[in-house]
Amino acid sequence: MEEILRLLPEKIKQAILSDAASTLGQLEEIRLRLNRPIELNFHHQVKWLEHIIFTEADSIYLLNQLSDHSLYRLEDELREGYITVAGGHRVGLAGEVNTVNGEMKQLQHITFFNIRIARDIKNIAAPFIFSLANGTEYCNTLIIGPPQTGKTTFIRDLARLIGNGVAGRHPKKVGIVDERSEIAAAKNGVPQHRVGLRTDVMDACPKVSGMMMMIRSMSPDVLVVDEIGKKDDVDALLEAVFAGVTIICTAHGSSIEELKKRPSMRTLFDNQVFERFIVLEKDSAESFKIDIFATDGKTLTSSLVKKQ
Repeated sequence: MEEILRLLPEKIKQAILSDAASTLGQLEEIRLRLNRPIELNFHHQVKWLEHIIFTEADSIYLLNQLSDHSLYRLEDELREGYITVAGGHRVGLAGEVNTVNGEMKQLQHITFFNIRIARDIKNIAAPFIFSLANGTEYCNTLIIGPPQTGKTTFIRDLARLIGNGVAGRHPKKVGIVDERSEIAAAKNGVPQHRVGLRTDVMDACPKVSGMMMMIRSMSPDVLVVDEIGKKDDVDALLEAVFAGVTIICTAHGSSIEELKKRPSMRTLFDNQVFERFIVLEKDSAESFKIDIFATDGKTLTSSLVKKQ
């Protein structure tokens, strides 16, 4: 939490430490809106710091902390609507959008912030790792789930387990292309999260160019990529598969059927690229459901996992 707290004005930091000190481990989001109270989202409840109003001065302070007092250096991130900070935490942004010829040029007058807290949960994927293998090799796997169902947490632990090796399986060479610096949370090129002994990371690199760079430079057995969806992502994934590399990636969605309807994803399904599908969904405020399917739709395993 140190990476998060250092971003906040002192009065907000002290209010969070005072009102939520005993439940910080369950905090998922800090939502800040200009001229409104602070909203804290936990696993099981929402709490308002009604005595603290987020002011324009607070907004300026937060932006300066996020950008090291230079918004220009975050121009690309601002167009995407989020900034990833040390620790792999993501700060979502909203406000007034400046467009040119109907295309978004810049996000300005930022008045809404959503600080999403990343969790490095060890062994969350351990009960499922053997369902993702066919003989001695791992299967091309797509992890599907709506926001906040733990896709990045799950894929990070998969990378760690595959890179370290698990009982009866030798460790594989793993390459992570971490476009948003969320999987490994690298700082100055050094991962802050546990990603595996045989795992290499291409940090803050666009997925499309990063995948081929990783294959050429580090010859991974398994390539790990977060949040695919664009046609360029799909084309790069196909190149990786044709190069003989196993791919494990995530995509936003609620079901396999939903993804099949997306034009950009159709090529992957037409080519039957994926041999395993992991579908994550919230079951309750304190747990989520994990289902693993084979290509033919057969359920390989289904389990409820408690949030930690």
